[in-house]
Amino acid sequence: MPETWDYTLSIPNDLRAVTICRRLLRLILTMHGLIGLTDTAELVATELVSNAVRHTKGPAALRVRRTAEGVVWIGAWDTDPGPPAPPRPLDQCTDLEDGRGLALVRACADLWGWQPSARFGNRGKFVWCELATARLVDHVMGKEN
Repeated sequence: MPETWDYTLSIPNDLRAVTICRRLLRLILTMHGLIGLTDTAELVATELVSNAVRHTKGPAALRVRRTAEGVVWIGAWDTDPGPPAPPRPLDQCTDLEDGRGLALVRACADLWGWQPSARFGNRGKFVWCELATARLVDHVMGKEN
């Protein structure tokens, strides 16, 4: 059974927090032996956290966890309880400055979604994705039981 863990980083509504989240995520995955997952994880986390910071006024949070099934779950919490705009097909987003974030998440993740949630005493939502490819990393590294 894979090792499980759960990290949460509370961040201010500041675009500089996106870089901090990305670097922390790389460190977490590296320390847990999942370096092969970092590029994809950084991409999806950057999109999720950027959306949380750009589209809301309050604080936000990055949550990263490894489930007992070996899946890496990445979520960004923000203070807007409404659902995110549905992602457009990725091939329709290549020339746009905005609007491609969730399309990238959908293209890179094995599963994504959103759910209402409360943190810091505020109503809001988590927009999340799963990288089940973490199971493949374990298999290749011989860490499966």
